[in-house]
Amino acid sequence: MLLVIKMGGSILKEGASQDLVADLKELSKTNKIILVHGGGVEVTEIACKLGKEQKFIISPEGFRSRYTDKETIEIYTMVMAGKINKQIVLALQSQGISAVGITGLDAATLKGDRKTKLIHVDERGRKKIMDGGYTGKITQVNSGLLTLLLEKGYLPIVTPVALSQDFEPLNVDGDRTAAIIAGALKADRLILLTDVAGLVLKGECVPKISATEVKEVSSSIGSGMSTKIHAAIEALNQGVKEVLVTAGAGNKPVSDALDHKVGTVITGE
Repeated sequence: MLLVIKMGGSILKEGASQDLVADLKELSKTNKIILVHGGGVEVTEIACKLGKEQKFIISPEGFRSRYTDKETIEIYTMVMAGKINKQIVLALQSQGISAVGITGLDAATLKGDRKTKLIHVDERGRKKIMDGGYTGKITQVNSGLLTLLLEKGYLPIVTPVALSQDFEPLNVDGDRTAAIIAGALKADRLILLTDVAGLVLKGECVPKISATEVKEVSSSIGSGMSTKIHAAIEALNQGVKEVLVTAGAGNKPVSDALDHKVGTVITGE
């Protein structure tokens, strides 16, 4: 199987990486794996240390995102690609996994449109328009490099930075990046690792839910999980067989999710 896995950059700090890496090592023996990582918390920490205050905005749909101006995209790319990506590469290499870290800039793997404007909701609930900065939306996946790496037995680790029409780096959402890559490469499964057990509704983790059912309860899903659910639906619409949302912690977090022992299974039914 081809698995696309999205993990948060903070997993390495939370002590869960040893079990996760061991699980990935075992899975990589019989599956092809692409890993997409996040790391927004560390970007914020380092930006603040550099004296660059970070601004976050809320979209009318309820998504929370980083406002990315020129200075912020430089810090974002530096931390995500130069620090977090390489930490993950080292963690996997230490366990004998042939990992290769890339960004969406490399071989123009991820192309995107730079948003000219953003609509956000202020603290009073009013909609406002602001310059789009260096935030983007992925429009194309050039799968050649990823396919080549997989064929040669490597495990690609992708930093979610896309290439704009003007050859500038763009901040793109990690969950959506994983979904779009999974769809473009016709992955069998998309696994979204998070810090909770799965999709929680009415205080309980839902073991299985269809895309149609998810849409019906979308208003009761928190902003943090909402992005993952939208990414899941996007992947399913592109032909991915099922999406698994599960905790990144645990003895075999990915294997157990694939066996439907933990987490939430989202299907296209």
